[in-house]
Amino acid sequence: MPTLDWIGKRAVLDHHRRLPFPLLRRLADRSVGGSACGNLLIEGDNLLALKALLPHYAGKVHCVYIDPPYNRGGETWVYNDAVNSPEMRAWLGAVVGDPADLSRHDKWLCMMYPRLVLLRELLAENGAIFVSIDDTEAHHLRMLLDEVFGPRNFIANVVWQKKPSPQNDAVNLSDTHDHVIAYAKRARRSRDDTRGWRRLLLPRSDTQDARYANPDNDPRGSWTSADYTCNKSAAERPNLYYPIVNPTTGGEIWPSPRRVWAFDPQAHDQNVREGRVWWGKSGTGRPRLKKFLAEGRQGVVPSTWWTRQFAGDNQEARRELRALFAREATDFRTPKPVRLLRRILQIAADADAIVLDSFAGSGTTGHAVLAANQADGGRRRFLLVEQHPDVCRNVAARRLAKVAACCPHDGQGPAGFHYCTLADPLFDPTGAIRPAPAFADLAAHVWFAETGRPLPDPAAAPLLGCRGDTAIYLLRDGALTDAALACLPPHDGPRVIYAAACDVSPAGLGRHRAVFKPIPRRLEPP
Repeated sequence: MPTLDWIGKRAVLDHHRRLPFPLLRRLADRSVGGSACGNLLIEGDNLLALKALLPHYAGKVHCVYIDPPYNRGGETWVYNDAVNSPEMRAWLGAVVGDPADLSRHDKWLCMMYPRLVLLRELLAENGAIFVSIDDTEAHHLRMLLDEVFGPRNFIANVVWQKKPSPQNDAVNLSDTHDHVIAYAKRARRSRDDTRGWRRLLLPRSDTQDARYANPDNDPRGSWTSADYTCNKSAAERPNLYYPIVNPTTGGEIWPSPRRVWAFDPQAHDQNVREGRVWWGKSGTGRPRLKKFLAEGRQGVVPSTWWTRQFAGDNQEARRELRALFAREATDFRTPKPVRLLRRILQIAADADAIVLDSFAGSGTTGHAVLAANQADGGRRRFLLVEQHPDVCRNVAARRLAKVAACCPHDGQGPAGFHYCTLADPLFDPTGAIRPAPAFADLAAHVWFAETGRPLPDPAAAPLLGCRGDTAIYLLRDGALTDAALACLPPHDGPRVIYAAACDVSPAGLGRHRAVFKPIPRRLEPP
């Protein structure tokens, strides 16, 4: 498979593994809603925030949407990773200092790669990621996503009409579209494949299929017409070979002997009585069957062309922000409309989905999740990360608070969110564990190190849970002794016990089918 290479790639390939696990600190005075609320708004570097989410949400996120910097050459870069290799230090200082230089693409790729890798680890096996981008980096992004997710997991390149009309002052052609590139953690290989990403159907009432219209103002709503004949001959189905009288002209219309009517005379009479036969605008054409949009039993498979009528545009997004903030200054040049995110949720996030946006900006994704839950009684949850403190506190948080007040319930109870910041990691910069970590933080790290999955339930000392038939214990303080071993909650199967030290003999561990592991005191290299 062709791969993409760039300056600094070697330094960032394993950068996500060398990062410590930061802890999340909830700020009660900035949070909205009760303590049971499952939504998070995190202020801080999104790479570190993704690492902090990993022990709690790895393999649990159903839908990721991100709107990263488009790298047109004028951005103020705030996403540079502190990569300490001499190669990266020399490159950042000597090569990428000039934002007009083409090496800004290398810089963008170095920023994106570790974040995409962590996002993939957070995705569930049936999850999918949607990335907004324009033509500046679309080609690089496709190759980068191929490398991280695998080319077989490409779903689609959705083209979204972001502007209502071309701009006459454009230097060359007026760009009126963005891309929304979608990949699955594991794409379906066929229609019968149920193991991978499960694409949801759009409601028929939300279709953008231009075939549906209502030229005769039928009270049953929009419809399209279908052929009134079937692929059978008069010899095969003689009961379907008969004349039909046009009510306007009074003339008889016969089908072809090689392709007869799809309905027998009784069924045709029923269609006439129900007003389901369309004779064309003039009323003098051949019969066609009216098929009403509202009567479809299944939804519509989404297409890759999303018009502004279907998914909104940037102007609509700016109007939404102005309406929420009473025309206060909210300097977002190209915000995304809620309808765009609602479309993504419709096809990728069912009622219980966890939705993650690590470039949250003004909080459109959280707004869309709350609105979707309010509309259908769903229990979707959002995890948002915004790096800029001012934007996170004064735009995203305020927006979500206003929306939560308008959408008081989200399927689980009062709508709201926990406002979090990044606290010191469990391990210090030298790799040593910090003094007296909270039991819940240590338990989450131990469970994740042992299983590679988030701790399913809140940690309870000393039994954390079971991985298959193996129970995992954590003794927060002191050594594992014979007395402590005898007092552990019983388990009829193998046991893994983390403790500071072990005073039990190998024979004693064997009798209890136990394996001792020391509590990690240092963050070991991968």
